[in-house]
Amino acid sequence: MASYPGCPPPQDPATGTGPVGEVRHPRWWQRRGARVTALAALLALSGAVILALVREQTGTEGFLVGLGLAVLPVPLLIAAFRWLDRVRPGPWRNLLFSFAWGACAAALIAIVANSFATRWIETATADPTGADTLGATVIAPVVEESAKAAAVLLVFLFRRRDFTTVVDGVVIAGVTATGFAFTENILYLGNAFGTDQLTGTGPGLTSVTAATFFVRIVMSPFAHPLFTVLTGIGFGLAAVAAPDRGSGRRVLLPLAGLLAAMGVHAFWNGSSSFGEYGFYAVYAAFMVPVFALLTWLAVYLRHRELRTVRAQLAAYVAAGWLAPPEPFALGSLKARRLAREYAAHYGGRTAERAVTEYASLATSLALLRHRGERGRAGADFVVRERELLDALWQRRGYARPALAYAAQVAAPVHRPPAYAGPRPPAPAYHPYRP
Repeated sequence: MASYPGCPPPQDPATGTGPVGEVRHPRWWQRRGARVTALAALLALSGAVILALVREQTGTEGFLVGLGLAVLPVPLLIAAFRWLDRVRPGPWRNLLFSFAWGACAAALIAIVANSFATRWIETATADPTGADTLGATVIAPVVEESAKAAAVLLVFLFRRRDFTTVVDGVVIAGVTATGFAFTENILYLGNAFGTDQLTGTGPGLTSVTAATFFVRIVMSPFAHPLFTVLTGIGFGLAAVAAPDRGSGRRVLLPLAGLLAAMGVHAFWNGSSSFGEYGFYAVYAAFMVPVFALLTWLAVYLRHRELRTVRAQLAAYVAAGWLAPPEPFALGSLKARRLAREYAAHYGGRTAERAVTEYASLATSLALLRHRGERGRAGADFVVRERELLDALWQRRGYARPALAYAAQVAAPVHRPPAYAGPRPPAPAYHPYRP
């Protein structure tokens, strides 16, 4: 791994200029704006089609009821994944793309492919019940998890700088699955409302809508995110794998995560065939423990990132890029919050934004150096390191005072240990002795 550069950075008037010679302009399909426009148009078209399909199945009134109920868990799930990503928050554009892909493109693929496959099986076997069971336990997990995994793959390939840890994979996969579950819940709740309308069942705890709401929104809002998070973990492990060990691991790890997601999804969908209480048994004995285990793993990985920040940034303190209190402050979420509050109080939103960006850049720098020490940083390590250091240097005016204050407030107070030896006898009372 290359050694870190000294500080301050040299002032080169030629910095930013390209090589002398002919400037080659990219073709229109290679431009970032064209790719973004095409992707946005694809997602918008998918959203319009899925909206029409769901509305056709549920009716306008059922669609509105389903939409109003399905949106309830979305803010909580998004907030949970953003909380998990607090150490180095990913760009909002990645989360917006992931949610839109799950809600529009993945949901459209799932509805069309599941319906086509189930009808083909029903025609081939002349067994509607068996076709529905096979479609739910085999076809749906394969199609839905593959469609959701496509979003994780796209971010992994085209936003590689934003996808460097297992936590990044968990967050991207979880947000994608949240979008998918949102659209699916609209369909299920809308159909349940339509059933109640046909049977004349009014709104209440005995209605099909209430039962569907309890199972999908109250009991298992995390089901789809839990499945796809396994795929995200596979991509995250591939992101931290050493590049010199070949491409086999980078392919096998995401594939293993995807297969695990399909297996858990199929087991969950098939729980209804395990008897009258099979669903609740699988929920209590399998889904809840797996959810707790993955939650613990995600929180553990986040704390490990904080420890990496504290350990790796010490090298840049020695080089003069960072002030001595900064590794501790940047390695503590409490200190980061105090630094943002301090900056906002004395410098307004501009200062607060600078401190937030400084913390995110410093975390990226620490994780980059951590990968570099293990030979996993890639060929552009030196260039990327210098970019991050220069970006930190530009924001140091706001960040350093705020982080120094935060480190002073949040640092633990070290008191000398209590005296454990024999105590001297108490002096005799004297009325004039203070």
